[in-house]
Amino acid sequence: MKKFVTIGILVLIAVTFIGALYYLYEKNQEDPVVYQTEVPSEQTIIKKTVATGKIVPKEEVLIKPNISGIIDEIYIEAGDKLKKGDLIAQIRVIPNVSSLQSAKDAVATARITLDNEKKVYERQKGLFEKGVIAANDYDAVEASYKRAEQNFKSAQQNYEIVKTGTTSGIGSAANTLIRSTVEGMVLDVPVKTGNQVIESNNFNDGTTIATLADVNEMIFEGMIDESEVGKIREDLPLEVTVGAIENKSFDAILDYIAPKGIEENGAIQFEIKGTLSKADTTFIRAGLSANASIILDRADSVLAIKEALVQFDPATKEPFVEIMTGDQEFQKQPVELGVSDGIHVQVLSGVKKGDKIKVWNQIKPAINLAQN
Repeated sequence: MKKFVTIGILVLIAVTFIGALYYLYEKNQEDPVVYQTEVPSEQTIIKKTVATGKIVPKEEVLIKPNISGIIDEIYIEAGDKLKKGDLIAQIRVIPNVSSLQSAKDAVATARITLDNEKKVYERQKGLFEKGVIAANDYDAVEASYKRAEQNFKSAQQNYEIVKTGTTSGIGSAANTLIRSTVEGMVLDVPVKTGNQVIESNNFNDGTTIATLADVNEMIFEGMIDESEVGKIREDLPLEVTVGAIENKSFDAILDYIAPKGIEENGAIQFEIKGTLSKADTTFIRAGLSANASIILDRADSVLAIKEALVQFDPATKEPFVEIMTGDQEFQKQPVELGVSDGIHVQVLSGVKKGDKIKVWNQIKPAINLAQN
């Protein structure tokens, strides 16, 4: 029995020994790892963040009526270019029955008062000419008569205003003709003929008849995430791309960052605005969606390497690369890095043009199963 156990142990040892030899043989047959290298290149590196938004006019002017009524006629449409004073619409006044009756009664009362004052005036004038009354008494009667004339005229004008919306002698203070107050392009006409409009006053914003803006002064208006807002500042350059205008970007300057964020879909967003350069005369329609690349930093024509070539020392966390010194022989070289765009990074020191840098994290080629 002992003899069989001894033989079994010897056989097991022999099999293990032969297996180890075979493993070492196969391991020795594998191709050694050959590291590829790359050299630094001259790059223009732009570090930027992106904000989404739209293109809107810098200032929009809302044209509102100074009298309530019904739109009788509209003389413009969206897209028209207007000058200051151009006719926009005409309003037909629909008088309030109660106000109209009160104004009519006021005219009748003023007429009665005027007729009475006229009789007194003519009587006193005759007595004054005969020397019966003093000049002071005559002057008082004459002044009273003139006040009655003025009150009657005012009552008539008020009646005309209530009835028609305007009257002679008051210029453009009350007018049924609505005119442009600025020069610009009509962006929107939210009312139609027959719509009722309300005048603009201290208690009501009034009905907007048209929206005008200078389309030569456009801005980018967008939102940026709270994680990026700390990286930007006013006066940074923007590169604005409009989805509807292909293969073209517009220069702008960031001139506003909201001091307070707004929660949208669970994230805090901050509003930003950037004024587009007036040098570009391309017509951009208001409301077009756009993206703005905010340029945080820039390095033109500098020595750069791919970020994938950079390694970091586990102990010091300092960056370094491995430079080839011989056939598949590499030396660790500390480097000082500058601006990065996420793909390339500027090298300030440690690497010179022509150095061969080890691709330390290269991916092995995929095995083609069809050939096996």
